[in-house]
Amino acid sequence: METQLDPMKDDLPLMANTSYILVKHYVLDLGVNFESRIIEGSIVLFFETGSQYRKASSAGKECCQSQFDETCKTRASEPCHIPVINVSACSSKMEYTDFAVSGKEEEATSEENSNHSNNEQASGISSSKDCCDTENHGNKDFLLVLDCCDLSVQKVEEVDVAAVSGIEKFTRSAKPTGVSKELENLRNRIVHELVTLPADRWKEQLYYFTQCSQAPGCGELLFATGTWSLEIRKSGIQTPADFPHAIRIWYKTKPEGRSVTWTADQSGRPCVYTMGSPINNRALFPCQEPPIALSTWQASVRTPAGFVVLMSGENSAEPVQLQEGILSWYYYVSMPMPASTFTIAVGCWQEVKQQSFKQAAIETSTEFSLPSSQTEFRWHEEICGHVEYPCRFQNPAARLQAVIPYRVFAPWCLMESCEEYLLQLIPQCLSAAYATLGTHPFSRLDILIVPSNFSSLGMA
Repeated sequence: METQLDPMKDDLPLMANTSYILVKHYVLDLGVNFESRIIEGSIVLFFETGSQYRKASSAGKECCQSQFDETCKTRASEPCHIPVINVSACSSKMEYTDFAVSGKEEEATSEENSNHSNNEQASGISSSKDCCDTENHGNKDFLLVLDCCDLSVQKVEEVDVAAVSGIEKFTRSAKPTGVSKELENLRNRIVHELVTLPADRWKEQLYYFTQCSQAPGCGELLFATGTWSLEIRKSGIQTPADFPHAIRIWYKTKPEGRSVTWTADQSGRPCVYTMGSPINNRALFPCQEPPIALSTWQASVRTPAGFVVLMSGENSAEPVQLQEGILSWYYYVSMPMPASTFTIAVGCWQEVKQQSFKQAAIETSTEFSLPSSQTEFRWHEEICGHVEYPCRFQNPAARLQAVIPYRVFAPWCLMESCEEYLLQLIPQCLSAAYATLGTHPFSRLDILIVPSNFSSLGMA
């Protein structure tokens, strides 16, 4: 039997092999179904090779290969008890025994918007094995391991980013020749150029992430799901550098998934929100959880009309009608963050507004602003040491913003109370935080009155 963990007591297993390959950006395209209590759609992941692989590669291919050989031996020697494995192959001739599956992953090192239809095409292949024998690992294919739990994965495919119009600017002098190996290298070079764009080109980067996420698939990948992981490989690919750096995963959540709570708000209307614990977002989308795995993301979420989608994004999303009765909401972040900070709340929320408080916010902002001498001191003292991204701490206007833009959402039955008590408190709280801690790290704030059965300390 697989090791059974109690998320309320035990540490969650960090399965993702982030030392070899890192997710740099996620693009989610999801639909929320309140009748079935399922969130379904696709997620596109953009990768960069990890630091451990790059170090090994710089020391020579022999060193690199020996590391992977050792990994294969380690994984082959570990017992693999997976009650049910879902496998999807791009050829019906492929056998499950070609796929190295392990119930454990080597310890992770701390160094480290189109609307797609989702056909239910699970392969129907399932297996129950007592252990993984050495033969299953003889192929030495590189195995991408992602953290996930309680997800139903239907298909995994490579994304043909080279087919995107205008992407030629990222290929430099390279031209696709039609040779399979060269096309694969070209796609990976495009992703590398895209994920390493300088911070001042973040809008362009976001645009091409969107375009690439809508590109067609160019071949299905083998995958298997375990209790705590999703394992993906491409036959014949033995190193992270050669593994597809843009892949699309079609999946569904499960009603019992522990990353979201399906419930009713204080007005009795249906809603769903991320819990933030006990298993973070593993039952919402496949991700990487080790501390080294910081990434940006963007998400389009479809809901029936009448529902509002709130997310931990940098923009104040407004709904777009896709068809009669269906709305789409779009959010993004440009600050690399852990996947566990991705939050979502969908419900029949109402935005609380009152004109008289706008002037109060302006007055409060002035009242609580720091003296100019203290502001100047912070300007010279705050030196950022994080990875490059469009940082507010380097923006003089953001440094003087005591009250960031905010919105308040609540069930309709609490609108009056929020209008009377909450709206006048928020600018004071934001100004007090600014006076105490300095520049707000985020450009805006959404405040939601959560359902009374909210059991977590916070959604992020």
